[in-house]
Amino acid sequence: MSAPKTDIDKQEQHHKPALWGIRGAMIFAGVLLLAMITWLAYQGQEPGQPDAYIDGRTGEEVPVE
Repeated sequence: MSAPKTDIDKQEQHHKPALWGIRGAMIFAGVLLLAMITWLAYQGQEPGQPDAYIDGRTGEEVPVE
């Protein structure tokens, strides 16, 4: 089944706000993705400092000085 009246130019004009919204959301998502990749690349190179270590001989928690 197809629509009886298909005027592509008229339909494009009617849907223009929705199409701009979709494009805007895609651009926003791309910017967020790039920001996340940049942040992960920056933060991923430094080892984290734990609050405490486990002593292998006794199994006790030793605080970091």
